[in-house]
Amino acid sequence: MKLLNRVLEAALEDAIQAAQESGELPSFAIPRIPVSAPKRASQGDLSYPAMGLAKLARKRPLDIANLIVGNMQELDFACEIKVAPPGFINCTIADEFLKQQVDAMIDEGDALFRLDMGCGKRAQVEFVSANPSGPITIGHTRGAVVGDAMARLLEAAGYEVQREYYYNNAGAQMVKLGKSLMLRYRQQLGDDVQLPADYYQGEYLIDAAADLVAEHGDSLRSASWERFKGAAESRMFDWIKRSLASIDIKHDAFYNETSLFDSGKIWDVLDTMRENGHIYQATHWEGAREDEISDVTAKGYQPATWFRSTSFGDEKDRVMVKSDGKPTYTLPDIAYHCDKLKRGFDIAVNVLGTDHFSQAQVVKYGIRALGMDPDPIHVIFNQMVRAVRWNEERGEHEAVKQSKRAGDFDTLDDLVAMTSADAVRYHMLARSPNSQLDFDVDQVVKQSNENPVYYIQNAYVRCAGIFREAEERGFDDAGADLKHLGEDELKFIRKALELGNVIEQAVINYEPHKVAFFAHELAAVFHPIYDRARVLHSEVPIDTAKARLRFYRAAAVVFRRLLRLMGMSAPERM
Repeated sequence: MKLLNRVLEAALEDAIQAAQESGELPSFAIPRIPVSAPKRASQGDLSYPAMGLAKLARKRPLDIANLIVGNMQELDFACEIKVAPPGFINCTIADEFLKQQVDAMIDEGDALFRLDMGCGKRAQVEFVSANPSGPITIGHTRGAVVGDAMARLLEAAGYEVQREYYYNNAGAQMVKLGKSLMLRYRQQLGDDVQLPADYYQGEYLIDAAADLVAEHGDSLRSASWERFKGAAESRMFDWIKRSLASIDIKHDAFYNETSLFDSGKIWDVLDTMRENGHIYQATHWEGAREDEISDVTAKGYQPATWFRSTSFGDEKDRVMVKSDGKPTYTLPDIAYHCDKLKRGFDIAVNVLGTDHFSQAQVVKYGIRALGMDPDPIHVIFNQMVRAVRWNEERGEHEAVKQSKRAGDFDTLDDLVAMTSADAVRYHMLARSPNSQLDFDVDQVVKQSNENPVYYIQNAYVRCAGIFREAEERGFDDAGADLKHLGEDELKFIRKALELGNVIEQAVINYEPHKVAFFAHELAAVFHPIYDRARVLHSEVPIDTAKARLRFYRAAAVVFRRLLRLMGMSAPERM
């Protein structure tokens, strides 16, 4: 289907060029000024602010707008194009065109507003990427939902998309995980051993230890922690995958950070950066203050390997390899993104917590130091998320602390069990990632219009209910004449036609939450119409009933498309 705002923008640009060629407007490079919905419905459906051309054209905006409209060709979807002060060009979509879109929406079905902006291009979305040291927590869940929604939108925009999970199974925390399971196993055998306070205390390791005893008896009593680390990692990853699958998330690839070490790619990256003049050896970074140098000298630090990241705008240089020869996490991060770009992705989206902001900038500096273009890399940063519950004794909401090691956390599984997969997905997506999110379990489970999940899904349910009742009565929309649709139905179609633009802007700006906003807005338009535009009512003429049934079929297509873009189900009943 057409993106009407884009069609109108192209027509306006042609009109401006025509006015320039005739001498009515001076010659200048025509900037893209987006067409959008006006603030008031009385002003039409689409609006272009010609005020943005005033300086370039050296004319009054109102005069510019009139010149543009005077040079415009007829548009098949517009019934009126008017100029309004101080220089708006307002377009009203013709009712006849809106009625034609009902069948067009039904024909496109689940591919409704599939765009071609990404045709022939590849995109990767890397998200979750938690090390396999425990189950998926509520904190990881937000990034999981945002990442998968972004992937779905990129697919809707025509990209070939890969979903990737990047993890490290060789760090200090994984060592602690292995040792924690080892001690839990020995406890299951009756050994008098205790877990240090900084080990993983969660009950999930007690269950894992019990399963090892059931499978192996006491034959692992003398096994090393490495054996238990492998068992814990395998169990955790199986759990992580099951948890993600419960909210319809599946990764195409799992990339292990240790492979960068095994292949030598991190050292190849370091050598290239050194050859390009961005690496040096020193006990302190080149811009260190005198007091910092004195402190380093007093402590007897040995020379480390530094990345001269300040050359690219960083506030200080970064250590790549410590004096003991071990790389910091910065070097493999740069190597991973280097490898990612070499795999030929036109867009590489990372979904990260806000605590990774500085590191994400350093990675881009590193890519530049390798002589590569970091522009394909885009990062969506997530603020903190916490589960809140109502405390009857205190009479207030309280947050639940989350710590894998302490075993005091809410998992994704907990959230799904308390609410539903659809509720988890919508509420994790329904606010900008830049804002902190309180996941209010009490609000999420409400079966009323106060709960946006119920509110949006119920729009689809209502459509499905009409189809069931129509089938039971032997009534269908064959031969429906859409001229019988009224203003209510056309109001919904007008709003639904914005979906293509919402998808486009969500992809361009990496803002998947905008789809959740739009879904709620569209449901708010739909529900009052449902109450007024009856189908199977004795006072509704048959021709009108057929046209309305066809309309509800189109509405169902739109809501199903929106729900699937958000990774939610489209239930037939609630």
